[in-house]
Amino acid sequence: MAWASPVPHNQRLVSKGGGDEAVPVDFDIIIDDGEGPSSLSVQMDTDMRVAVHSHSRQRSKFEAEQLVASPGSLPKPMTEHQREHAIRTIMPTATHQMLAKLPPELLQAKSPEAQDLRRQLSRGATVVFISAGLPGKRFTFERAAELGIKSVIIEHPDSWAASLVEQGIIAKFLPVDMTQSSEEVYNTALRLIQQLEDDGLTGTADAIATFVELSVPLVSRLCEALGLPGHRPAAVDAARNKHATRAALKAAGLPTPRNGLIRSEQEALEIAKIVGFPAVLKPVSGAASLGVKKVTSEQETLACYREIVDELKTLVVSSGALIKGDPSSSPSSVDASKVIDLTVLCEQYLDGGEVDVDVIMSDGEWVYAAVADNGPTLEPYFNETWAVCPSLLPKEHQVALKELSVNSVKALGFSSGVFHVECKYTSTGPQLIEVNARMGGGQVRECNLLTWGVDLVEETLFAALGIPAGPAVPKKPLRCAAYCYVNAAKSGTVTDAGALEALRSRDGVVWAKQLARVGTKAVGPQEGLPTWLCDLLVTAPTSKEALDFLQSLEAEEPVKVDSR
Repeated sequence: MAWASPVPHNQRLVSKGGGDEAVPVDFDIIIDDGEGPSSLSVQMDTDMRVAVHSHSRQRSKFEAEQLVASPGSLPKPMTEHQREHAIRTIMPTATHQMLAKLPPELLQAKSPEAQDLRRQLSRGATVVFISAGLPGKRFTFERAAELGIKSVIIEHPDSWAASLVEQGIIAKFLPVDMTQSSEEVYNTALRLIQQLEDDGLTGTADAIATFVELSVPLVSRLCEALGLPGHRPAAVDAARNKHATRAALKAAGLPTPRNGLIRSEQEALEIAKIVGFPAVLKPVSGAASLGVKKVTSEQETLACYREIVDELKTLVVSSGALIKGDPSSSPSSVDASKVIDLTVLCEQYLDGGEVDVDVIMSDGEWVYAAVADNGPTLEPYFNETWAVCPSLLPKEHQVALKELSVNSVKALGFSSGVFHVECKYTSTGPQLIEVNARMGGGQVRECNLLTWGVDLVEETLFAALGIPAGPAVPKKPLRCAAYCYVNAAKSGTVTDAGALEALRSRDGVVWAKQLARVGTKAVGPQEGLPTWLCDLLVTAPTSKEALDFLQSLEAEEPVKVDSR
């Protein structure tokens, strides 16, 4: 088996170019078994938008803005002069003063000893986390506690994360009314963070971070206002806007699919002629993904454009998810049509297999980039099937995908941090789907840790603190990993999940998590978006063996569905 090393070898990354197609992606996954926060679905950690109904929670102008009109009412990015002024006028914390005294070459070394030094530097630091995400994100705060970091979580008062204080995992939980607008949430969070300076337990915040996609724009602006390390807001905004991402890649000379913005029926026909077929129509907003449509003719383009606009006008935000419905039918939902951008992006359809590239940047250069293959999605909903790491693609394809991923991150204006980059290797070369300016969700952290010994939670915290990255990576993978969410093959009632317990005791099975509760209805692809029944993660000596093992377990149908 050949793999591309996830660490650089003094080569300069130059995009190969080529390719002129795009891809239909990003269906929001709505999981609602009607049983509130006790639902098994809340155990998940996923990049997908998940609706977990909570009777005590009413969300939120903030979520509506960040889902469909990001950055919403958040402050505009600062000018260079304003940024420099903020940095000069704010007193460096003890952690940052200590960092400034150490030789850069010592901090940037790629050795176990240097990694231990970076961990020691993070000990005792105060890190503010904006949003806790689903309970499946608990491991991020547990890792911070293991590093000796004093964590402060800013979240809605009824968040599951409030209990982490009593459990000794975090230092403080600061409740914020997340039903407010983005501007109001920003102002409240900024005030609370500034007040930590007088808190005897935490002291001044050394860093602000998040593992939640919707909070990335907010975190970037809080870091900028307080002179702390973080992403530039302009880079974050560009990454979350599909058209802005394409424009940034084109300006940098990177492969970019033909695309155009549609704001009227007349433009729909004009843009379709330029882009060609097959093509994909999708809302331009980074998270408004319910309207993704594949089209093969001008007639389909016009019809689908009308469908998308009509669909967007009926969206509401419920528990952090975009769903179709009437805002008056649910007291916990917010009418998204008042803030949503109805502009539609038309771009060419991408062929080829999808991959994830997990990238770590430090001081403007990449120090880690690992490629994982994704299995074919279940159309028409583009539901995920499986993934395997390291990639099974030819080594030269992996190198090209890493080059495009790193160059795309740079083109958007990022210089440090952890990124989850989605690409395709098409018949004409690598193409970017999107750049996520945070660690990937789901099994991504565990996969990188098992395969290459790299902890993306740890690296996210280092970047937030301004500590240089230089993970010590083995020359060969420690083991190979494969994982999947098992999709319901048919609609019916979940009758049995007992086989999962037996799977957990088998060699090579890292976990087998139940996601669908016995007695609940499962949806098959014939009726709609398939239900995820369970989450499987396995390891083996090679990627092919790992994938074969995973698919054999999936074929056993560990969660039974009765269609009668």
